[in-house]
Amino acid sequence: MAGNSFGQAFRITTAGESHGPGNVVIIDGVPPGIGLTEDDLQVDLDRRRPGQSKLVSQRQEADVPEILSGVFEGRTTGTSLAILIRNRDQRSRDYNDIKDLYRPGHADYTFDAKYGFRDYRGGGRSSARETTVRVAAGVVAKKLLADAFGGQVVGYVVQVGDVRADVADPAGVTLEQVERFSDGEPNPVRCPDQDIARRMIELIEDVRKDGDSIGGAAEIVASGVPAGLGEPVFDKIKADLAKALFSLPAVLGVEYGIGFGCVSMRGTENNDMFLAAQGGSEDQSGITTATNRHGGMLGGITSGQPIVLRAAVKPTSSLPVEQPTITSAGEAATISTKGRHDPCLLPRFVPMAEAMVAIVLADHWLRWKSQCGQ
Repeated sequence: MAGNSFGQAFRITTAGESHGPGNVVIIDGVPPGIGLTEDDLQVDLDRRRPGQSKLVSQRQEADVPEILSGVFEGRTTGTSLAILIRNRDQRSRDYNDIKDLYRPGHADYTFDAKYGFRDYRGGGRSSARETTVRVAAGVVAKKLLADAFGGQVVGYVVQVGDVRADVADPAGVTLEQVERFSDGEPNPVRCPDQDIARRMIELIEDVRKDGDSIGGAAEIVASGVPAGLGEPVFDKIKADLAKALFSLPAVLGVEYGIGFGCVSMRGTENNDMFLAAQGGSEDQSGITTATNRHGGMLGGITSGQPIVLRAAVKPTSSLPVEQPTITSAGEAATISTKGRHDPCLLPRFVPMAEAMVAIVLADHWLRWKSQCGQ
């Protein structure tokens, strides 16, 4: 099986399945001297893990990371970094009754078409369980970005069904606004607009009671990114970011900046005018733009403005309600999927998306440094 590695200078390779012993990531290219502990990894893993609220899957996984190599006395050594996260709460029996049925919206049929054999327990290799170790790798990438140029990556939910938030200043959204309401209570849907967040929660709860699921969209913002990262042809940073987000389960669309809003604009409306910067962290070159419809990337290279991306995430495919399908032998059947599944994927998708964006930025910063940096 190919396609288990991502990145060039900062390169991750993952292995593992949903109901196997665990998942592991090997990260190559991590510079030496970055402070890193298992407690650091746990913060984002807790944001991704199941069972954190009634809006997500009730599978109970602590997702405790084990650093197997690449760290000594709390700092990265520069050698390959290996991180293991064990599976503790598999319930493979939930899938025994449907092992010969193709679940609508899943990769069951396409896996059989490719390999002629598959791990039917929870989706095997195509399960979102694999993203545990991506999130762990994303923590390492975030630390690299913070050390290198003060960069940060923050994601949040902007839409669930037809309930949509209007975030006027994406780069101004803080992790605290995403994770908690103003009264200090956890924000389980991770939308920084508190009134809209409560409407989203109500909608997800209604959908869950119906035995159904619902989709939505997340926005991911990278701030403090210097101008000049990315390549102008095949390795455009927008192309690598799109691939990174599309590699996550359930993503059906990715846009950046004004995105599909450009289709109804004239060029005079869409262009961002260049200005001499008047101070601030984004003006190291002395140049900025009056607006950011370009989403922080021009010609596949970062402009110094915040990178703003959005990902459309489909409704969860595994449903307890009965649906028509066929067996692997082509016979008509019905299916009702047991197990513990998210009625909406968006709350747990946010840290996964942050991780993949951070990994791309870490990779391109190291590539820039090797070619152009001091």
